[in-house]
Amino acid sequence: MNNNKNVMESDKLKDSNAIRHEFSIAMSAMYQSEVPLYGDLLDLVAEVNTEVLTQHSEIKEQLEHTGEIDRISMERHGAIRLGTAAELHMMRRLFAVMGMYPVGYYDLAPAGVPVHSTAFRAIDTQALNQSPFRVFTSLLRLDLIDDEVLKKEAVAVLANRQIFTANAISLIERFEEKGNLTLEEGKQFVKEALETFRWHDKTPVSKKLYQRLSDQHGLIADVVGFKGPHINHLTPRTLDIDTVQQGMLAKGIPPKAIIEGPPKRDCPILLRQTSFKALEETVSFKNPEGDYEQGHHTARFGEIEQRGVALTPKGRSLYDQLLNQSREQLGVTPNEDNALEYYQILENAFEAFPDDYRTLHDEGLAYFYYQAVNDSPYPSSSDSELNLDSLEESYSDDSISKQTMTQLIEKGIVRFEPIVYEDFLPVSAAGIFQSNLHDDKQSSYKGNSNQNEFEKALGVHVYDELALYADQQAESLHKCLFRLKYSI
Repeated sequence: MNNNKNVMESDKLKDSNAIRHEFSIAMSAMYQSEVPLYGDLLDLVAEVNTEVLTQHSEIKEQLEHTGEIDRISMERHGAIRLGTAAELHMMRRLFAVMGMYPVGYYDLAPAGVPVHSTAFRAIDTQALNQSPFRVFTSLLRLDLIDDEVLKKEAVAVLANRQIFTANAISLIERFEEKGNLTLEEGKQFVKEALETFRWHDKTPVSKKLYQRLSDQHGLIADVVGFKGPHINHLTPRTLDIDTVQQGMLAKGIPPKAIIEGPPKRDCPILLRQTSFKALEETVSFKNPEGDYEQGHHTARFGEIEQRGVALTPKGRSLYDQLLNQSREQLGVTPNEDNALEYYQILENAFEAFPDDYRTLHDEGLAYFYYQAVNDSPYPSSSDSELNLDSLEESYSDDSISKQTMTQLIEKGIVRFEPIVYEDFLPVSAAGIFQSNLHDDKQSSYKGNSNQNEFEKALGVHVYDELALYADQQAESLHKCLFRLKYSI
Protein backbone atom coordinates (compact mmCIF):
# COMPACT_ATOMS: atom_id res chain seq x y z
CA MET A 1 0.00 0.00 0.00
CA ASN A 2 2.83 2.36 0.91
CA ASN A 3 4.57 1.59 -2.36
CA ASN A 4 1.43 2.52 -4.30
CA LYS A 5 1.19 5.76 -2.35
CA ASN A 6 4.83 6.60 -3.16
CA VAL A 7 4.21 5.91 -6.84
CA MET A 8 1.17 8.19 -6.80
CA GLU A 9 3.13 10.96 -5.06
CA SER A 10 5.98 10.70 -7.57
CA ASP A 11 3.52 11.04 -10.45
CA LYS A 12 2.04 14.32 -9.20
CA LEU A 13 3.02 17.30 -11.29
CA LYS A 14 4.50 20.59 -10.10
CA ASP A 15 2.89 23.73 -11.51
CA SER A 16 5.33 26.26 -13.01
CA ASN A 17 3.79 29.05 -10.94
CA ALA A 18 4.43 27.03 -7.78
CA ILE A 19 8.04 26.37 -8.83
CA ARG A 20 8.53 30.11 -9.41
CA HIS A 21 7.07 30.94 -6.00
CA GLU A 22 9.26 28.40 -4.20
CA PHE A 23 12.33 29.58 -6.11
CA SER A 24 11.71 33.21 -5.16
CA ILE A 25 11.44 32.25 -1.48
CA ALA A 26 14.66 30.22 -1.68
CA MET A 27 16.41 33.06 -3.51
CA SER A 28 15.37 35.56 -0.85
CA ALA A 29 16.58 33.32 1.98
CA MET A 30 19.93 32.81 0.26
CA TYR A 31 20.44 36.51 -0.44
CA GLN A 32 19.44 37.48 3.09
CA SER A 33 22.12 35.13 4.44
CA GLU A 34 24.69 36.55 2.02
CA VAL A 35 23.72 40.22 2.52
CA PRO A 36 22.21 40.62 6.03
CA LEU A 37 21.46 44.31 5.42
CA TYR A 38 18.86 43.14 2.90
CA GLY A 39 16.94 41.54 5.78
CA ASP A 40 16.86 44.91 7.58
CA LEU A 41 15.50 46.43 4.40
CA LEU A 42 12.71 43.84 4.21
CA ASP A 43 11.71 44.65 7.79
CA LEU A 44 11.57 48.38 7.01
CA VAL A 45 9.47 47.86 3.86
CA ALA A 46 7.04 45.61 5.75
CA GLU A 47 6.61 48.29 8.46
CA VAL A 48 5.92 51.02 5.90
CA ASN A 49 3.49 48.88 3.89
CA THR A 50 1.52 47.95 7.01
CA GLU A 51 1.26 51.62 7.95
CA VAL A 52 0.08 52.63 4.46
CA LEU A 53 -2.59 49.94 4.35
CA THR A 54 -3.77 50.89 7.84
CA GLN A 55 -3.97 54.62 7.16
CA HIS A 56 -5.15 54.61 3.53
CA SER A 57 -8.22 52.43 3.08
CA GLU A 58 -8.58 53.54 -0.56
CA ILE A 59 -5.17 52.03 -1.41
CA LYS A 60 -6.05 48.79 0.35
CA GLU A 61 -9.39 48.62 -1.47
CA GLN A 62 -7.75 49.26 -4.83
CA LEU A 63 -5.24 46.44 -4.26
CA GLU A 64 -8.06 44.12 -3.24
CA HIS A 65 -9.97 44.93 -6.44
CA THR A 66 -6.92 44.22 -8.63
CA GLY A 67 -5.94 41.05 -6.76
CA GLU A 68 -2.59 42.49 -5.69
CA ILE A 69 -3.17 42.67 -1.94
CA ASP A 70 -1.71 39.20 -1.25
CA ARG A 71 1.33 39.67 -3.45
CA ILE A 72 2.66 42.91 -1.96
CA SER A 73 4.78 41.10 0.60
CA MET A 74 6.23 38.68 -2.00
CA GLU A 75 9.61 39.22 -3.60
CA ARG A 76 9.33 41.45 -6.61
CA HIS A 77 12.48 41.15 -8.66
CA GLY A 78 16.14 40.31 -8.83
CA ALA A 79 18.84 41.20 -11.32
CA ILE A 80 21.62 39.22 -12.97
CA ARG A 81 24.25 39.93 -15.60
CA LEU A 82 25.37 37.34 -18.14
CA GLY A 83 28.50 37.18 -20.26
CA THR A 84 27.67 35.17 -23.38
CA ALA A 85 24.87 34.46 -25.82
CA ALA A 86 24.96 30.78 -24.79
CA GLU A 87 24.39 31.75 -21.15
CA LEU A 88 21.42 33.90 -22.10
CA HIS A 89 19.94 31.13 -24.23
CA MET A 90 20.12 28.57 -21.41
CA MET A 91 18.86 31.11 -18.87
CA ARG A 92 15.78 31.67 -21.02
CA ARG A 93 15.14 27.91 -20.96
CA LEU A 94 15.69 27.80 -17.17
CA PHE A 95 13.18 30.58 -16.54
CA ALA A 96 10.64 28.92 -18.83
CA VAL A 97 10.43 26.05 -16.32
CA MET A 98 9.16 28.66 -13.84
CA GLY A 99 6.65 30.18 -16.24
CA MET A 100 8.80 33.25 -16.84
CA TYR A 101 9.22 34.72 -20.32
CA PRO A 102 11.31 37.57 -21.77
CA VAL A 103 9.33 40.80 -21.80
CA GLY A 104 10.71 44.00 -23.28
CA TYR A 105 14.11 44.98 -24.66
CA TYR A 106 16.26 47.51 -22.82
CA ASP A 107 19.43 49.02 -24.28
CA LEU A 108 21.42 50.58 -21.43
CA ALA A 109 24.45 51.52 -23.54
CA PRO A 110 23.20 55.07 -24.28
CA ALA A 111 23.10 55.62 -20.51
CA GLY A 112 26.69 54.43 -20.05
CA VAL A 113 26.17 50.76 -19.12
CA PRO A 114 27.53 48.25 -21.70
CA VAL A 115 24.63 45.78 -21.61
CA HIS A 116 21.26 45.12 -23.17
CA SER A 117 18.55 43.43 -21.19
CA THR A 118 15.12 41.90 -20.84
CA ALA A 119 12.85 41.04 -17.91
CA PHE A 120 11.84 37.43 -17.35
CA ARG A 121 8.41 37.31 -15.73
CA ALA A 122 4.96 35.76 -15.83
CA ILE A 123 2.73 37.32 -18.46
CA ASP A 124 -0.88 36.92 -17.31
CA THR A 125 -2.70 38.51 -14.39
CA GLN A 126 -3.50 35.32 -12.50
CA ALA A 127 0.08 34.02 -12.70
CA LEU A 128 1.48 37.40 -11.65
CA ASN A 129 -0.78 37.56 -8.63
CA GLN A 130 0.23 34.03 -7.66
CA SER A 131 3.93 34.89 -7.87
CA PRO A 132 5.12 38.27 -9.19
CA PHE A 133 8.80 37.28 -9.11
CA ARG A 134 10.79 38.57 -12.07
CA VAL A 135 14.47 38.81 -12.98
CA PHE A 136 15.97 41.73 -14.90
CA THR A 137 18.55 39.94 -17.02
CA SER A 138 21.39 41.74 -18.79
CA LEU A 139 23.82 40.48 -21.41
CA LEU A 140 27.27 42.07 -21.54
CA ARG A 141 27.99 43.75 -24.86
CA LEU A 142 31.59 42.73 -25.46
CA ASP A 143 31.51 44.61 -28.76
CA LEU A 144 31.53 47.85 -26.74
CA ILE A 145 34.93 47.09 -25.12
CA ASP A 146 37.35 49.32 -27.04
CA ASP A 147 40.51 47.51 -25.93
CA GLU A 148 40.85 44.60 -28.38
CA VAL A 149 43.40 42.72 -26.29
CA LEU A 150 41.24 42.99 -23.18
CA LYS A 151 38.19 41.94 -25.20
CA LYS A 152 39.92 38.70 -26.28
CA GLU A 153 40.96 37.97 -22.71
CA ALA A 154 37.37 38.51 -21.52
CA VAL A 155 36.03 36.20 -24.24
CA ALA A 156 38.51 33.49 -23.20
CA VAL A 157 37.55 33.74 -19.51
CA LEU A 158 33.83 33.52 -20.26
CA ALA A 159 34.32 30.58 -22.64
CA ASN A 160 35.82 28.55 -19.80
CA ARG A 161 32.97 28.85 -17.31
CA GLN A 162 29.78 26.85 -16.90
CA ILE A 163 27.18 28.67 -14.80
CA PHE A 164 24.54 25.90 -14.78
CA THR A 165 24.83 22.57 -12.94
CA ALA A 166 24.53 19.37 -14.96
CA ASN A 167 21.44 18.41 -12.96
CA ALA A 168 19.77 21.77 -13.68
CA ILE A 169 20.32 21.29 -17.41
CA SER A 170 18.97 17.74 -17.21
CA LEU A 171 15.80 18.93 -15.46
CA ILE A 172 15.34 21.74 -18.00
CA GLU A 173 15.57 19.20 -20.82
CA ARG A 174 13.08 16.93 -19.06
CA PHE A 175 10.65 19.84 -18.69
CA GLU A 176 10.98 20.65 -22.38
CA GLU A 177 10.43 17.02 -23.32
CA LYS A 178 7.48 16.30 -20.99
CA GLY A 179 6.01 19.79 -20.57
CA ASN A 180 6.12 19.53 -16.78
CA LEU A 181 8.05 18.30 -13.74
CA THR A 182 6.93 16.06 -10.90
CA LEU A 183 6.81 17.32 -7.31
CA GLU A 184 10.21 15.80 -6.55
CA GLU A 185 11.73 17.08 -9.79
CA GLY A 186 10.37 20.56 -9.06
CA LYS A 187 12.01 20.49 -5.63
CA GLN A 188 15.31 19.39 -7.15
CA PHE A 189 15.05 22.04 -9.86
CA VAL A 190 14.76 24.85 -7.29
CA LYS A 191 17.83 23.53 -5.47
CA GLU A 192 19.92 23.15 -8.63
CA ALA A 193 18.84 26.42 -10.25
CA LEU A 194 19.71 28.35 -7.10
CA GLU A 195 23.37 27.40 -7.54
CA THR A 196 23.58 29.56 -10.66
CA PHE A 197 22.79 32.67 -8.61
CA ARG A 198 24.99 31.95 -5.57
CA TRP A 199 27.81 34.27 -4.54
CA HIS A 200 31.40 32.97 -4.90
CA ASP A 201 34.18 34.95 -3.26
CA LYS A 202 36.96 33.16 -5.17
CA THR A 203 37.38 34.50 -8.69
CA PRO A 204 38.74 32.79 -11.83
CA VAL A 205 40.76 35.90 -12.80
CA SER A 206 43.87 37.57 -11.45
CA LYS A 207 43.71 40.82 -9.55
CA LYS A 208 45.58 42.50 -12.40
CA LEU A 209 43.04 41.37 -15.03
CA TYR A 210 40.15 42.29 -12.73
CA GLN A 211 41.56 45.80 -12.39
CA ARG A 212 41.93 46.18 -16.16
CA LEU A 213 38.32 45.04 -16.61
CA SER A 214 37.19 47.44 -13.90
CA ASP A 215 39.04 50.31 -15.55
CA GLN A 216 36.89 49.71 -18.63
CA HIS A 217 33.67 49.56 -16.57
CA GLY A 218 32.77 48.18 -13.15
CA LEU A 219 30.01 46.07 -14.63
CA ILE A 220 32.42 44.36 -17.06
CA ALA A 221 34.56 43.30 -14.08
CA ASP A 222 31.45 42.11 -12.23
CA VAL A 223 30.43 39.86 -15.15
CA VAL A 224 33.77 38.54 -16.42
CA GLY A 225 35.58 38.40 -13.09
CA PHE A 226 33.40 35.85 -11.32
CA LYS A 227 32.37 32.21 -11.50
CA GLY A 228 28.73 32.98 -12.26
CA PRO A 229 25.99 35.62 -12.39
CA HIS A 230 25.52 36.06 -8.64
CA ILE A 231 22.25 37.79 -7.86
CA ASN A 232 23.34 41.41 -7.40
CA HIS A 233 20.16 42.68 -5.80
CA LEU A 234 16.67 41.70 -4.74
CA THR A 235 13.84 44.19 -4.61
CA PRO A 236 10.77 44.23 -2.38
CA ARG A 237 7.81 46.41 -3.32
CA THR A 238 6.84 49.31 -1.12
CA LEU A 239 3.67 51.40 -1.16
CA ASP A 240 5.57 54.55 -0.10
CA ILE A 241 9.15 54.77 -1.33
CA ASP A 242 9.74 58.26 0.07
CA THR A 243 9.04 57.06 3.60
CA VAL A 244 11.31 54.05 3.06
CA GLN A 245 14.10 56.35 1.81
CA GLN A 246 13.84 58.41 5.01
CA GLY A 247 13.55 55.26 7.13
CA MET A 248 16.76 53.86 5.65
CA LEU A 249 18.68 56.87 6.95
CA ALA A 250 17.08 56.55 10.38
CA LYS A 251 18.04 52.86 10.59
CA GLY A 252 21.62 53.42 9.45
CA ILE A 253 21.07 51.88 6.01
CA PRO A 254 22.95 54.08 3.49
CA PRO A 255 20.55 54.96 0.62
CA LYS A 256 21.53 56.19 -2.83
CA ALA A 257 20.97 59.90 -3.28
CA ILE A 258 18.28 59.89 -5.98
CA ILE A 259 14.98 58.01 -6.21
CA GLU A 260 14.92 57.02 -9.88
CA GLY A 261 11.85 57.48 -12.05
CA PRO A 262 8.94 59.93 -11.89
CA PRO A 263 8.40 62.28 -8.94
CA LYS A 264 6.10 61.55 -6.00
CA ARG A 265 2.45 61.70 -7.08
CA ASP A 266 -1.04 61.09 -5.74
CA CYS A 267 -1.53 58.50 -8.50
CA PRO A 268 1.78 56.65 -8.99
CA ILE A 269 2.86 55.90 -12.55
CA LEU A 270 5.34 53.35 -13.90
CA LEU A 271 8.17 52.67 -11.46
CA ARG A 272 10.20 54.47 -8.80
CA GLN A 273 13.36 52.83 -7.44
CA THR A 274 16.01 53.43 -4.83
CA SER A 275 18.57 51.23 -3.08
CA PHE A 276 21.11 51.01 -0.32
CA LYS A 277 24.64 51.51 -1.52
CA ALA A 278 26.56 48.48 -2.71
CA LEU A 279 28.71 46.62 -0.22
CA GLU A 280 32.49 46.40 -0.46
CA GLU A 281 33.16 42.68 -0.16
CA THR A 282 36.38 40.76 0.32
CA VAL A 283 37.24 38.46 -2.58
CA SER A 284 40.20 36.26 -3.51
CA PHE A 285 41.72 36.68 -6.97
CA LYS A 286 43.34 33.65 -8.59
CA ASN A 287 46.92 34.25 -9.69
CA PRO A 288 48.45 32.47 -12.72
CA GLU A 289 50.50 30.40 -10.27
CA GLY A 290 47.29 28.99 -8.78
CA ASP A 291 47.36 30.76 -5.42
CA TYR A 292 44.98 33.52 -4.36
CA GLU A 293 45.46 37.21 -3.64
CA GLN A 294 43.01 39.12 -1.47
CA GLY A 295 41.14 42.14 -2.77
CA HIS A 296 37.71 43.79 -2.79
CA HIS A 297 34.68 43.98 -5.07
CA THR A 298 31.66 46.28 -4.97
CA ALA A 299 28.45 45.35 -6.77
CA ARG A 300 25.76 43.76 -4.58
CA PHE A 301 23.09 45.90 -2.95
CA GLY A 302 19.46 46.01 -1.84
CA GLU A 303 16.84 47.81 -3.90
CA ILE A 304 13.31 49.03 -3.23
CA GLU A 305 10.60 49.81 -5.76
CA GLN A 306 7.21 51.49 -5.82
CA ARG A 307 5.04 50.52 -8.78
CA GLY A 308 2.30 52.58 -10.35
CA VAL A 309 -0.10 52.31 -13.23
CA ALA A 310 1.14 51.10 -16.63
CA LEU A 311 1.12 53.82 -19.29
CA THR A 312 -0.18 53.59 -22.84
CA PRO A 313 2.08 54.60 -25.74
CA LYS A 314 0.59 58.11 -25.46
CA GLY A 315 1.30 58.24 -21.73
CA ARG A 316 4.78 56.79 -22.09
CA SER A 317 5.64 59.34 -24.76
CA LEU A 318 4.62 62.15 -22.40
CA TYR A 319 6.61 60.57 -19.55
CA ASP A 320 9.77 60.27 -21.66
CA GLN A 321 9.37 63.84 -22.88
CA LEU A 322 9.07 65.26 -19.36
CA LEU A 323 11.90 63.13 -17.96
CA ASN A 324 14.26 64.14 -20.78
CA GLN A 325 13.24 67.76 -20.31
CA SER A 326 14.09 67.55 -16.59
CA ARG A 327 17.48 65.98 -17.13
CA GLU A 328 18.40 68.43 -19.87
CA GLN A 329 17.46 71.33 -17.61
CA LEU A 330 19.64 69.94 -14.81
CA GLY A 331 22.48 69.58 -17.30
CA VAL A 332 24.40 66.88 -15.41
CA THR A 333 23.73 63.41 -14.02
CA PRO A 334 21.51 63.60 -10.90
CA ASN A 335 23.61 62.95 -7.81
CA GLU A 336 23.91 63.63 -4.09
CA ASP A 337 25.06 67.23 -4.62
CA ASN A 338 22.15 68.25 -6.85
CA ALA A 339 19.39 65.95 -5.56
CA LEU A 340 17.12 68.69 -4.18
CA GLU A 341 17.51 70.79 -7.33
CA TYR A 342 16.73 67.78 -9.52
CA TYR A 343 13.62 66.86 -7.52
CA GLN A 344 12.29 70.41 -7.86
CA ILE A 345 12.92 70.45 -11.61
CA LEU A 346 11.26 67.04 -11.95
CA GLU A 347 8.18 68.05 -9.95
CA ASN A 348 7.76 71.23 -11.98
CA ALA A 349 8.05 69.38 -15.28
CA PHE A 350 5.56 66.68 -14.27
CA GLU A 351 2.86 69.20 -13.47
CA ALA A 352 2.03 68.63 -17.15
CA PHE A 353 1.20 64.98 -16.41
CA PRO A 354 -2.35 64.53 -15.04
CA ASP A 355 -2.38 63.21 -11.47
CA ASP A 356 -5.80 61.64 -11.08
CA TYR A 357 -6.94 58.26 -12.38
CA ARG A 358 -10.07 59.61 -14.06
CA THR A 359 -8.09 61.96 -16.28
CA LEU A 360 -5.46 59.32 -16.98
CA HIS A 361 -8.29 57.02 -18.05
CA ASP A 362 -10.31 59.51 -20.07
CA GLU A 363 -7.26 60.85 -21.93
CA GLY A 364 -5.98 57.37 -22.74
CA LEU A 365 -2.71 57.85 -20.86
CA ALA A 366 -2.80 54.65 -18.78
CA TYR A 367 -4.17 51.10 -18.79
CA PHE A 368 -7.02 50.04 -16.50
CA TYR A 369 -9.07 47.01 -15.52
CA TYR A 370 -12.84 47.33 -16.03
CA GLN A 371 -14.96 45.62 -13.40
CA ALA A 372 -18.71 45.29 -12.94
CA VAL A 373 -19.55 46.56 -9.45
CA ASN A 374 -21.19 43.78 -7.46
CA ASP A 375 -23.45 45.87 -5.22
CA SER A 376 -24.55 48.47 -7.78
CA PRO A 377 -27.96 48.34 -9.49
CA TYR A 378 -27.60 47.25 -13.09
CA PRO A 379 -29.19 49.19 -15.94
CA SER A 380 -32.82 48.46 -16.62
CA SER A 381 -34.93 48.80 -19.73
CA SER A 382 -36.34 52.04 -18.31
CA ASP A 383 -32.88 53.64 -18.15
CA SER A 384 -33.23 56.12 -20.98
CA GLU A 385 -29.62 57.31 -20.83
CA LEU A 386 -28.18 53.95 -21.82
CA ASN A 387 -28.57 52.14 -25.13
CA LEU A 388 -28.95 48.61 -23.77
CA ASP A 389 -29.24 47.03 -27.21
CA SER A 390 -25.87 48.55 -28.06
CA LEU A 391 -24.47 47.30 -24.78
CA GLU A 392 -25.59 43.71 -25.49
CA GLU A 393 -24.20 43.85 -29.02
CA SER A 394 -20.86 45.18 -27.77
CA TYR A 395 -20.16 41.92 -25.95
CA SER A 396 -19.56 40.12 -29.23
CA ASP A 397 -16.58 42.26 -30.25
CA ASP A 398 -15.51 43.88 -26.95
CA SER A 399 -16.28 47.35 -28.31
CA ILE A 400 -18.24 49.95 -26.43
CA SER A 401 -18.64 53.65 -27.06
CA LYS A 402 -16.71 56.03 -24.86
CA GLN A 403 -19.98 57.78 -24.02
CA THR A 404 -21.65 54.56 -22.82
CA MET A 405 -18.62 53.53 -20.75
CA THR A 406 -18.49 57.01 -19.19
CA GLN A 407 -22.16 56.69 -18.22
CA LEU A 408 -21.63 53.25 -16.72
CA ILE A 409 -18.70 54.56 -14.67
CA GLU A 410 -20.55 57.66 -13.51
CA LYS A 411 -23.57 55.57 -12.44
CA GLY A 412 -21.28 53.31 -10.40
CA ILE A 413 -22.18 50.26 -12.50
CA VAL A 414 -18.59 49.85 -13.72
CA ARG A 415 -15.38 50.81 -11.97
CA PHE A 416 -11.90 51.02 -13.39
CA GLU A 417 -8.73 50.18 -11.48
CA PRO A 418 -5.09 50.76 -12.50
CA ILE A 419 -3.15 47.94 -14.12
CA VAL A 420 0.16 47.85 -12.28
CA TYR A 421 3.33 48.38 -14.30
CA GLU A 422 5.22 45.07 -14.23
CA ASP A 423 8.32 46.11 -16.15
CA PHE A 424 11.35 48.41 -15.99
CA LEU A 425 12.74 51.75 -17.15
CA PRO A 426 16.13 51.83 -18.90
CA VAL A 427 17.22 55.23 -17.52
CA SER A 428 16.28 54.17 -13.98
CA ALA A 429 18.04 50.80 -14.31
CA ALA A 430 21.18 52.51 -15.58
CA GLY A 431 21.03 55.00 -12.71
CA ILE A 432 20.80 52.20 -10.15
CA PHE A 433 23.65 50.25 -11.78
CA GLN A 434 25.96 53.23 -12.09
CA SER A 435 25.44 54.52 -8.56
CA ASN A 436 26.21 51.11 -7.09
CA LEU A 437 29.23 50.43 -9.28
CA HIS A 438 30.67 53.85 -8.43
CA ASP A 439 31.38 54.20 -12.13
CA ASP A 440 30.72 57.57 -13.72
CA LYS A 441 33.64 57.68 -16.16
CA GLN A 442 31.49 57.06 -19.22
CA SER A 443 28.17 58.77 -19.88
CA SER A 444 27.31 56.76 -22.99
CA TYR A 445 28.63 54.12 -25.37
CA LYS A 446 28.78 54.45 -29.11
CA GLY A 447 27.06 51.67 -31.02
CA ASN A 448 23.64 50.89 -32.31
CA SER A 449 20.92 49.21 -30.28
CA ASN A 450 20.89 45.58 -31.32
CA GLN A 451 17.62 43.90 -30.40
CA ASN A 452 17.94 41.43 -33.27
CA GLU A 453 21.25 40.14 -31.94
CA PHE A 454 19.83 39.92 -28.42
CA GLU A 455 16.80 37.93 -29.60
CA LYS A 456 19.04 35.68 -31.66
CA ALA A 457 20.92 34.82 -28.46
CA LEU A 458 17.64 34.26 -26.60
CA GLY A 459 16.30 31.99 -29.29
CA VAL A 460 12.90 33.74 -29.21
CA HIS A 461 11.42 37.20 -29.66
CA VAL A 462 10.78 39.25 -26.54
CA TYR A 463 7.18 40.05 -25.67
CA ASP A 464 5.96 43.60 -26.26
CA GLU A 465 5.02 44.82 -22.78
CA LEU A 466 2.57 47.42 -24.10
CA ALA A 467 0.71 44.74 -26.04
CA LEU A 468 0.46 42.66 -22.86
CA TYR A 469 -1.11 45.58 -20.94
CA ALA A 470 -3.51 46.25 -23.81
CA ASP A 471 -4.51 42.57 -23.73
CA GLN A 472 -5.11 42.74 -19.96
CA GLN A 473 -7.33 45.78 -20.39
CA ALA A 474 -9.24 44.17 -23.28
CA GLU A 475 -9.74 40.94 -21.34
CA SER A 476 -11.14 42.85 -18.37
CA LEU A 477 -13.54 44.70 -20.68
CA HIS A 478 -14.65 41.39 -22.18
CA LYS A 479 -15.42 39.96 -18.73
CA CYS A 480 -17.12 43.17 -17.63
CA LEU A 481 -19.40 43.29 -20.67
CA PHE A 482 -20.22 39.61 -20.26
CA ARG A 483 -21.24 40.26 -16.67
CA LEU A 484 -23.36 43.26 -17.64
CA LYS A 485 -25.02 41.41 -20.52
CA TYR A 486 -26.34 38.72 -18.19
CA SER A 487 -27.35 41.26 -15.58
CA ILE A 488 -29.61 43.29 -17.86
